[in-house]
Amino acid sequence: MPILEDARLQPTNTYGESKLLVERMLEWFHRIHGLRSASLRYFNVAGAPEGPNGITRGEAHEPESHLIPLILDVALGRRKSIRIYGDDYPTADGTCIRDYIHVSDLADAHLLALSALESTAAAEHRLIYNLGNGHGFSVREVIESARRVTGHPIPAEIHPRRAGDPAVLVASSEKAMRELGWKPRYTQLDDILRTAWLWHQKRYQ
Repeated sequence: MPILEDARLQPTNTYGESKLLVERMLEWFHRIHGLRSASLRYFNVAGAPEGPNGITRGEAHEPESHLIPLILDVALGRRKSIRIYGDDYPTADGTCIRDYIHVSDLADAHLLALSALESTAAAEHRLIYNLGNGHGFSVREVIESARRVTGHPIPAEIHPRRAGDPAVLVASSEKAMRELGWKPRYTQLDDILRTAWLWHQKRYQ
């Protein structure tokens, strides 16, 4: 850790395997059709975009499976507690560690990657970049951040580990910073949670 772009690609779950298959297909599309592409390897995307009219869009899934929206559902009274899957991982507090990137920083990276693909100076037919903050936060740390941001106690329950969950996933985004000139603006977990909280409150008003 942190994970580099040339790290061994060995997914531990079906979700990771599906993303790897897409990258392999892009390579074949280049060989057959000459298609150039940029593979942006997101880590945990969170938050909501802040614009001139405030926050008008945010993260919502049905059914919900992402940690931050689930935690905020507890703060909103839509769930009684948040589940922590495993507290016996080899980490400082025993819970999984993940790298969280704000959705607006991710959008910036997309535009920079498109510009790089259009550049006549770009010799590579495929660009590959990790996109994360380069800092890991445990599940317990995310919950604590949400407690600070929302002012809600957010009860937590410990449940058994889920199959396929690695203990730590943290990105090295140095390549994107160096080659694309990309730099995340939201580097503090509380700031990411704050924008997500504003969206979720507005959503259920």
